[in-house]
Amino acid sequence: MGTAYTHLVSLLLFPLHERLKRHDTVAILREIERTQWLSPEALRADQGRRLVDFMAQVSAQVPFYRELFQARGLSAKDFADPALLAALPTSDKELIRANFGQLKAEGASGLAVQRTSGSSGEPLTFLLARHRVAFDIAAKWRATRWWDVDFGDREAVLWGSAIEAGHQDRVRALRDALLRSWLIPTHGLNVARMDEILTRMRDFRPRMLFGYPSALAQLAFRARETGKRMDDVGIRVAFCTSEVLRPEWREAISGAFGCGVANEYGARDAGFIARECPHGGLHITAEEVVVEVVDDNGRPLADGEEGDIVVTNLAGPEFPFIRYRTGDRGVLGGAPCPCGRSLPLLQKLAGRANDGLVSANGAWIHGSAVNHLMRDIPGLRAYRIEQQTIDAVTVLLSLEGRLTKACTDTLTSHLKRLLGEWTRVDVKQVETIPPLPNGKFRHIICNVPRPDSTTQQVKTARTEA
Repeated sequence: MGTAYTHLVSLLLFPLHERLKRHDTVAILREIERTQWLSPEALRADQGRRLVDFMAQVSAQVPFYRELFQARGLSAKDFADPALLAALPTSDKELIRANFGQLKAEGASGLAVQRTSGSSGEPLTFLLARHRVAFDIAAKWRATRWWDVDFGDREAVLWGSAIEAGHQDRVRALRDALLRSWLIPTHGLNVARMDEILTRMRDFRPRMLFGYPSALAQLAFRARETGKRMDDVGIRVAFCTSEVLRPEWREAISGAFGCGVANEYGARDAGFIARECPHGGLHITAEEVVVEVVDDNGRPLADGEEGDIVVTNLAGPEFPFIRYRTGDRGVLGGAPCPCGRSLPLLQKLAGRANDGLVSANGAWIHGSAVNHLMRDIPGLRAYRIEQQTIDAVTVLLSLEGRLTKACTDTLTSHLKRLLGEWTRVDVKQVETIPPLPNGKFRHIICNVPRPDSTTQQVKTARTEA
């Protein structure tokens, strides 16, 4: 259970903070802490009502979708069943850039300009209303409490986004101090700095960690190799976000810090999509987002099938994200979670849709065709596959032990089967693999242009009948 100060923050200081920002976060939290326990049927009906209300506002006030609804003969009532979203085309960053003015609701005011970090190579500028921001915060707050931690508990945050790093002014510094949140920039995680962070972490004694799993794993590996015990610090959970949580990273973080590890999936543009509970279920924030997994043409796939993740955010009709391609791939479904929450599940997150390689015959090979092989490499800390040209690939491996000939031969053979027998495969062992300049880690970097995709771009969606 939390301390008296934690209760002071969660019951008084943070609600006051949100009220001063004119966020209805506390009311949203109260509501979604109730709805998470609804039956699956009741939760889906609740989601359908929210979707109809959302579509009513969008079709009346957003010029882009008003024209689209009129062209296709649609009305808000057509979407009482979220499955009927398939009647609409998908959207993406290109569409939003091309139709920015037409996507803002008429009469909407007080919208904040937001930008993605551009880690995918495609930065995006968009608008958010206060209610949408508050819903993301409330959803995160609810999912944090699943782990018996709360806002106000000591938190160490390993982060590297230039967006946050550029806003550490006095007001934010004061807020972080009151919330007992310690921001640790992830750039320059050399040996000396990691030792310094681990030493300070023992003094700070965070109850939760939050950040990139690659950065948290680096600290875990460093603690293990130096014999520095961290499992008695009192950390209850490590929330991992913004990167694919590799099995070897999960194991290292859990073992070194003696804590649970919770995968989190979200984005500035799409919203707070899902977080893992202590029973292992990656629960979707169904009150805020409708998540679909689709093929290249935007057709929904059945539970258990891997495809592109698209999201409809119900909390932001002022600048709507409807069937928005997140750029990630995943799988929906799975058995009901033992925790008892009826929130739907993401069975698997398979990585970025644009993480892949190009074969000699021009075919696109998704990263999942390679990533699964890596879990069997003993002592793996991190890896990166770089395709320089159509016939040349380099595999960088950071290992606890030595690279064996058997490992090299297995990787070489597998990549040649995927890409072509004439492909030059160079497997190298390195001490460390640095993250990208924004602090995030990518497992696959392809410098060969991707073949033309059949992905629906919706450039003329409003006039298609």
